[in-house]
Amino acid sequence: MGFVCFCCPGMFNALSGMGGGGQVDPTAANNANTAVYTAFTVFGVLGGAFYNVLGPRLTLAAGCSTYVLYAGSFLYYNHHHHQAFAIVAGALLGCGAGLLWAGEGAVMTSYPPPHRKGTYIALFWSIFNLGGVIGGLIPFILNYRRSSSASVNDATYIAFMCFMFAGVLLSFGILPANSVVRDDGSTCSAVKYSRPSKEFAAVLRLFLDKKMLLIVPAAWASNFFYSYQFNNVNGLLFNLRTRGFNNVFYWGAQMAGSFAIGYIMDFSFKSRRARGFAGISLVAVIGTVIWAGGLANQHGYSFDNLPVKKLDFKDSGKDFAGPFMLYMSYGLLDAMYQSMVYWLIGALANDSMTLSRYSGFYKGVQSAGAAVAWQIDTRKVPLMSQLVINWSLTTVSYPLLVILVYVFVKDEDDGEDVSGNKV
Repeated sequence: MGFVCFCCPGMFNALSGMGGGGQVDPTAANNANTAVYTAFTVFGVLGGAFYNVLGPRLTLAAGCSTYVLYAGSFLYYNHHHHQAFAIVAGALLGCGAGLLWAGEGAVMTSYPPPHRKGTYIALFWSIFNLGGVIGGLIPFILNYRRSSSASVNDATYIAFMCFMFAGVLLSFGILPANSVVRDDGSTCSAVKYSRPSKEFAAVLRLFLDKKMLLIVPAAWASNFFYSYQFNNVNGLLFNLRTRGFNNVFYWGAQMAGSFAIGYIMDFSFKSRRARGFAGISLVAVIGTVIWAGGLANQHGYSFDNLPVKKLDFKDSGKDFAGPFMLYMSYGLLDAMYQSMVYWLIGALANDSMTLSRYSGFYKGVQSAGAAVAWQIDTRKVPLMSQLVINWSLTTVSYPLLVILVYVFVKDEDDGEDVSGNKV
């Protein structure tokens, strides 16, 4: 599952992380991303239903195929500068991403042993974000001698498309849950694939589920900051080749962050609830420090006062170090935040049918927030306001997640989890 996401959303992240999809004008990428996350909002919520009807292989293969089309639309845009293809491809990608991430959530949270979910989430997140690292190297290497150019070359988009097509093929290697046997001899929950009418009713009930309602602010915040970080930090402060260089470290920091929080969530205390509280507290403290650094950095520029010369990793000397470390820290925080939320979702149940719905709901709400965020950036909302909104959204989510753990997460030795499944 990690390598499937390495090839598809990992490369998509690298493409987005360049700012403006690698184009001089971010408008097309912003509008395409709005289409992505608008469609993702619907299909993210419904993705669990598709997974429970179709199974993992068909769900994931259908989702992965839309990534190839999306990268191809920017190859087209490089020559014709018509937004329509990119926007339509973005909408189709939103549908496919909803299927992919619902399937990914079910696999990642239900296949591992209950007491090692944090470790497996960290392993997945690291392989997935290695895609962002490699994806960052692609534009860095292919555009290394084009420090003054604004749009990436054709070879960059073609390379992304090749990786994404490999992800389509890899998705057929995912076993269904009832074929998975763990090292200790235990098996995943037996899955009896559901009927569409039953799944639709189950999805509607999620909007009244107290557990899901407590996760809504965290889900909304968890992709909201990408437009700010990619377009308005990496895109505005650094030149083309340096944006690719920065992305190597942004996604590399995510690998480190996922392993760090995975260890805390699995090994810091004997009690699962105590580990949940510890993970939320750690992410809250680190997040506050990093966003405070972002606030200090944001005082140096705005849409009305952009840097005269963009920073270069070779030529800008000490001026490069601070913004670079901040951007890398944003990547660290992203992985820690999202891995923590996935661990909490995994602690609410053990069966893949329930967790596919929970994961789909999480991704649907997450995508709704992202769709709003990309339009906020398109409408040139002041940069300081964007930063404050991002910081506030993540801060509001922490106490609600504490309540989630306190009320709904049970310790392993309690015998059953909140869904009535044996732990």
